[in-house]
Amino acid sequence: MDAALPPTAPHHYEDHPMHTFRDADEREWIVSVDVASVKRCRDLLDVDLLDAQTTLQRLMVDPITLVDCLYITCKPQADERGISDEQFAAAMRGRVIAKAKDALIQEVVDFFPEEADRENLSIAIGKFNEMAGRTRDLIRAKLDSPELAQEIEAALSAVGSSFGSSPENSASTPAP
Repeated sequence: MDAALPPTAPHHYEDHPMHTFRDADEREWIVSVDVASVKRCRDLLDVDLLDAQTTLQRLMVDPITLVDCLYITCKPQADERGISDEQFAAAMRGRVIAKAKDALIQEVVDFFPEEADRENLSIAIGKFNEMAGRTRDLIRAKLDSPELAQEIEAALSAVGSSFGSSPENSASTPAP
């Protein structure tokens, strides 16, 4: 082991750049996916980081699972700093989550030893991101459309008129 590295520091090689992110408290974290962190995720979270089809999609859309997996992959650093999973999660929000997600996803891709597997995962992630972007664009277009405003106005008018024009039930109206 390299004497310059503390025993808990992740190992990074020339062909495997270090992926990092800063949390909302400005702490820098090195994300390291190795056999130990994969096992910790399986054992502690019942999440298989190597199940590309299910887990990668889940990590990309579920911030809770993402942050839990990030904590597990950064656990040696968190332990060294005395930071609990609650403290770690409290510093994860907004753009921090996006940057951390990118770091974890890239680490998972880089974990695979075969170049073809890494390329296929990168392509799949790119396609997923493309579809997510298209979905956001479609939602935005719908929100900006005049038809949506008209539909909302019509629905509000229907609700308002149903309260103002409901006939009273004569059986339940007391006689004068």
